[in-house]
Amino acid sequence: MRRKLIAGNWKMNKTDPEAISLAKSLAESVGDIKDRDVLLCPPFTSIRSVAETVKGTNIKVGAQTLFWEKEGAFTGMISGPMLVALGCSYVIVGHSEQRQYFHETDETVNKRIKAALSFGLIPIMCVGELLSEREQNKAEMVVRVQVEEGLKGISKEQMKNIVIAYEPVWAIGTGKTATPEDANKMHAFIRSIVAKLYGKDISENLIIQYGGSVKPDNIDELMACEHIDGALVGGASLKVEQFERIVKYR
Repeated sequence: MRRKLIAGNWKMNKTDPEAISLAKSLAESVGDIKDRDVLLCPPFTSIRSVAETVKGTNIKVGAQTLFWEKEGAFTGMISGPMLVALGCSYVIVGHSEQRQYFHETDETVNKRIKAALSFGLIPIMCVGELLSEREQNKAEMVVRVQVEEGLKGISKEQMKNIVIAYEPVWAIGTGKTATPEDANKMHAFIRSIVAKLYGKDISENLIIQYGGSVKPDNIDELMACEHIDGALVGGASLKVEQFERIVKYR
């Protein structure tokens, strides 16, 4: 039985005082959840504050990306060891906004994943197609390439410590959501790719999240799907009542 993972990606939102306030409210509302994992990914500026605020609860803390080098002359970058020292156990890699705005490629995703693993972080590798690619029936081809290239050189043992998030780009922050059937179908497809690369045992235990306008009113349907193992939540993770309802899906 795969353990569900509900993650809140705060993106570029919340000053440090605001982040502490939000984390405190979430610690009170979902900090005692034991049958699923809850993860908060605040901006770099608030990772330590959030980690200290949720300390002693069951909430884990992650980052929104990392650089692939350990240290050096890379102005503006954040390394794996820095994230670990702040209290991170997870890191999002290859989010569509990183691909869209900051020139993320499958090659750099692969570098980041290897770096994350080498420093003891669990990477959440994001994959997903554009609306134009889905309309041209290229969704599976695009996702296949992203999965295969992102995991290039990753061993079977390392694969046990990777999470994949399927996030159709056209559904992120748009209010549009893939139907549960469409999402489940793509999750099953991703699982089949991993099965071919690493074997059925690895693929059956792989956590695959759905991300793309996840809200209280669609979480139950999504989580009822066989191959959906959690959610990567954007906007709704900034609202205590909404995120609590998503974490406590039925």
